[in-house]
Amino acid sequence: MFIDIVSFSASALLLWFGANWIVTSASLIARRYNVSELVIGLTIVALGTSAPEFLVTVNAAFRGQNDLSLSNVVGSNIFNLGFILGLMALIKPLVSNRTIVYRDGLLLFLTTAGILAVSFTGTLGRVFGACLVALLVGYLVYLGVKREAVGEEELEETRGKTATWRDGVWLAAGFAAIAAGGDLMVSAATSIATQLGVSSWVIGVTIVAAGTSLPELVTCLAASIRGKNEMLLGNLIGSDFFNFAGVLGLTCLLKPLPVSPEASSGLIVLVGMVGLVLILLRTGWKVRRWEGALLIAVNMVRWAHDFMH
Repeated sequence: MFIDIVSFSASALLLWFGANWIVTSASLIARRYNVSELVIGLTIVALGTSAPEFLVTVNAAFRGQNDLSLSNVVGSNIFNLGFILGLMALIKPLVSNRTIVYRDGLLLFLTTAGILAVSFTGTLGRVFGACLVALLVGYLVYLGVKREAVGEEELEETRGKTATWRDGVWLAAGFAAIAAGGDLMVSAATSIATQLGVSSWVIGVTIVAAGTSLPELVTCLAASIRGKNEMLLGNLIGSDFFNFAGVLGLTCLLKPLPVSPEASSGLIVLVGMVGLVLILLRTGWKVRRWEGALLIAVNMVRWAHDFMH
């Protein structure tokens, strides 16, 4: 238990410093190449913070722990949109826009609904995995071609500062730190949960999912403190899309995943969660504090339900 506590403390430090390096260097790189912080959040930051989910999901799939593999992705996405988005809105109301809701949010909703529909066949196979990966590649190409320009507020904040090769190194170091921190934290938490006799699905959808989502949490917290609202929302929506199209898509491509009844149930909750978030983002183009509290409550109810069953 002492070793677990030390590991947990060390992982928290790695996550926090890594997230700060990512947000700072990503902002300067966005300014250098005249790319908006929303696009940086949806791509580079989202890809980096989704690395722990990818490592855990693929590793679990090849060990034959299919429930842990799928539940990690489903649980991480519920945690991102429930606990993390809710917590960020509690700290400071989040301003959204048409692009976030109608382009990125709607794409996430349709992708989640598509995975739910295919899950009723009982297996997420290689062909479906290839379709998800193709969707991710198409989305990244579209963002690369469109290349939204940097906003006036972002220009003002980074005026006089220019990205150098060192910012690329800090960005890579940040991703390495959050990957190592997430892995350390998941190991400690899983060890405790296993000793308590909790099922692999519950461990995956709660403790492991929360652990692999810690990079998103600390990166969003760092972005919130710096007032980088678009990077924050882009990171959360982008990470959820990467988790499905990238992490789950590549995993299914490498090894088809059977879908348990618990997994289908989790996907139904997630479709509802994404729909709720889109409604909250659209109403008044802002997620208010009480709406953030609602999202956290939905996440906690889901967790309580999983632990009781």
